[in-house]
Amino acid sequence: MAVPYTNSFQLPKVSSKCRPLCSSTRLCSRVSPIHASLGTSDPALRLEAKVDPLLDSVKWDDKGLAVAIAQNVDTGAVLMQGFANREALLKTISSRKATFYSRSRSTLWTKGETSMNFINVHDIFLDCDRDSIIYLGKPDGPTCHTGAETCYYTSVDDCLKDPQVDNNKLVLTTLYSLESTISKRKEELSGSSEGKPSWTKRLFLDEKLLCSKIREEADELCRTLEENEDPSRTASEMADVLYHAMVLLARKGVKVEDVLQVLRLRFTQSGIEEKSRRKS
Repeated sequence: MAVPYTNSFQLPKVSSKCRPLCSSTRLCSRVSPIHASLGTSDPALRLEAKVDPLLDSVKWDDKGLAVAIAQNVDTGAVLMQGFANREALLKTISSRKATFYSRSRSTLWTKGETSMNFINVHDIFLDCDRDSIIYLGKPDGPTCHTGAETCYYTSVDDCLKDPQVDNNKLVLTTLYSLESTISKRKEELSGSSEGKPSWTKRLFLDEKLLCSKIREEADELCRTLEENEDPSRTASEMADVLYHAMVLLARKGVKVEDVLQVLRLRFTQSGIEEKSRRKS
């Protein structure tokens, strides 16, 4: 699960007796202000001095580069892939904007510096070999220069079936595939042809039916605990709750991503305190 977003990166302490990076493959755990004095009043120089051991631990290739992948912190979607060098990674850490190294222009570039569709970095990860990087963040808008949500929208399977197919299919996980299907059913209702009958369309057209099904499925989910039913039954009932709740979200124009963002922002809050604030 992703860590909450705060103001700046908290870098792990480095012992002179251990390797440059701590035993965890995680580059940084969470963001927090950097105030430690390292013999200079320049914040940028202080940050660089702290980050240097981490940068040394990355296995840069013979051109001083490593693969850098940007991933949506809420949806998990892979947004884009580029390359980073020491300076690009350092700038990403200090600015919290996904920054890469352009091999064609031989210069740093921050995603969004022209389009304003920045990728706001919440966390950074290194892989087990420390030769690739993930920028885990929240995009301000479409990532791809084509205007697509991500740069990955061409399905190899679709291309093999039909080379002429319009390759505009986003990479969707199970949850977002379901959301996409529900959204299509909603669009069919407003079109000239309603297409095939479906349970999802019935739920869209009958608010009372939808709400009654959510309450019914939620009760059945609770009974799997109260009656000590098999875990597979719990998973099945939860799937029913999730599906019907997602139809309600679509009816209200709320995306799953919006819900996940709310959850992420609550990670550092006490549930008891949060509920008390809602009542006040």
